[in-house]
Amino acid sequence: MSRLFKIIALLEGISLLVLFGNMLFLKPTNLELYKTLLFPVGMAHGLLFIAYIVLATMFKMEENWPWKKYGIVCVASVLPFGTFYVEKKIL
Repeated sequence: MSRLFKIIALLEGISLLVLFGNMLFLKPTNLELYKTLLFPVGMAHGLLFIAYIVLATMFKMEENWPWKKYGIVCVASVLPFGTFYVEKKIL
């Protein structure tokens, strides 16, 4: 299960960066491509975010993580490159 959580953390971080890239770089230059990519990228990121939080909660319960570690893992999910840090340093 730890391997699954690491994979989800990596994919969630990548999807967040792709979503930001879509918003920052494609929207001003190519509005048509931006609108085409927004829904699938946003949906994938949303599902990966939910999976990340659910798995973090399951790990907290199973491995008796302290609240501080659980809080860091959850806050990292909303920061760019945060899940990469969690995947390398905390897991």
